[in-house]
Amino acid sequence: MSKLFFLKTPKLSFIKMSKLSFRETPKSQFRSGISLSALALLAISSFSAHAQDTSNRGRKYKAPPPTAHISVAVVKDANGKPIENAAVIFHMTGEEGKGNMELKTNEDGKAAIDVVPIGDTMTLQIIADGFQTFGQDYKITTDSKDIVVRLKRPARQYSTYEHGANSGSSCSQSSAPQQNTTQTPPKQ
Repeated sequence: MSKLFFLKTPKLSFIKMSKLSFRETPKSQFRSGISLSALALLAISSFSAHAQDTSNRGRKYKAPPPTAHISVAVVKDANGKPIENAAVIFHMTGEEGKGNMELKTNEDGKAAIDVVPIGDTMTLQIIADGFQTFGQDYKITTDSKDIVVRLKRPARQYSTYEHGANSGSSCSQSSAPQQNTTQTPPKQ
């Protein structure tokens, strides 16, 4: 039967096993100490990893809502020709989408967008140079919506100066007789 025993000295230590003996240096002691520390750390970390609650880990993924394809065609009301470079503004007011998105029409007068959530309400606003501004609310209920907008030229503005000059008569020269409209202040 062989006995195992250790004999330690300050700088060197001898380990005797059976009939074999080898010398353990401080460098080999350091390496074995590191490997033992690594094993202990690995054992502790595996226990602590199991102690954590894994149900709350990671990012909570929420699928985006289904969206609709909205196609807008902007044409002139007079002749049906497309209006290029008109600003098409989507004002989102639903639960999922809030904010504004602006596109410009292409040479065919078309603009398309694919990020409007189904079920939301949007206000479509179209601004083009030389045309009246268009605005209308739309409820998005299907996965596709084609909108054709016919823009009109602006109407002539009403002016009190032009009204009197063009009609040939002023407000004071009406066909009804003029009455004295001066009022006296009430007595107190």
